[in-house]
Amino acid sequence: MTFLIIIITLTLIFDFINGFHDSANSIATIVSTRVLSPFAAVMLAATFNFVAFLIFPLNVANTISGKIVDPSVVNLTVIASALVAAISWNLLTWWLGLPSSSSHTLVGGLVGAALVGAGIKSVVFAGLFKIIVFIVVAPMLGMVMSFLISSVVMFLVRRSSPLGVDKHFRRFQLLSASAFSLGHGGNDAQKSMGIIWVALIVTGFVTGEDDIKNHLWIVLSCHTAIALGTMLGGWKIVKTMGQKITKLNPFEGFCAETAGALTLYGATFLGIPVSTTHTITGSIIGVGAHKGASAVKWGVTTSIFWAWILTIPVSALFGAICYYILNAVIK
Repeated sequence: MTFLIIIITLTLIFDFINGFHDSANSIATIVSTRVLSPFAAVMLAATFNFVAFLIFPLNVANTISGKIVDPSVVNLTVIASALVAAISWNLLTWWLGLPSSSSHTLVGGLVGAALVGAGIKSVVFAGLFKIIVFIVVAPMLGMVMSFLISSVVMFLVRRSSPLGVDKHFRRFQLLSASAFSLGHGGNDAQKSMGIIWVALIVTGFVTGEDDIKNHLWIVLSCHTAIALGTMLGGWKIVKTMGQKITKLNPFEGFCAETAGALTLYGATFLGIPVSTTHTITGSIIGVGAHKGASAVKWGVTTSIFWAWILTIPVSALFGAICYYILNAVIK
């Protein structure tokens, strides 16, 4: 029972750091366009992170809890190792200012710990493959959608003055930033719910046939943790996302956030745990590319891509190492 409480605590810490780490995804564009101050932006994002549980079904939580590793063959040491690995990688990339994926960090840590702790039979490769595919699909979809949305909007406002466009889209960006924060909370908080649910299944407190939504304390605690993390924010990553990839105005921020929100909504309803980081980065690149390839700072983008590629394998290695250490200590 004590170990289970420790795991639930670690999960909420991960969820908090997830909000802290990924708050930049929700607020970078609206801060960089100076529509809101950083404080007002994080308060807006945190609010919509929390209320997301009222909107989305818990499909992503169900994916995390049974479609990445098999709960019937893993143990609490595997889960604890995955969480320690994910927290470590998140803190490292936050310190370096790299917008890596908290989602893929968790998945990588879980797979690495499961492989050494329970063997290859414990990994559900069909679910893992779907997540890996969306490492490419999510940012590409965000990129294409933001390019198309900005093209349509530019056509609609072609006879408007730049000053008038800027004025109106400063208001519209409040809606798009809120929409993206809602998608962030809806997809990311559910990943932590899934981990808590796996731990409860492993310890026999619930069965695979039970429904997470009937345990409201899990839902509310995870949304509260991510919202609190978002309130504190991750300002190093805000700078990378909002200023170093491409310069944004309110119109472009609106298009990027809208494309990112739509991508997140689709993935969440399909039960796919995607990266909000990948999604909004792709969307920002799509908007920037509309001004020409030279508008995007590809050197910065390349370093972000490398962080994406390395996240799952490095986290898996961290997870495996953590399992060996924790297993030795527990024994």
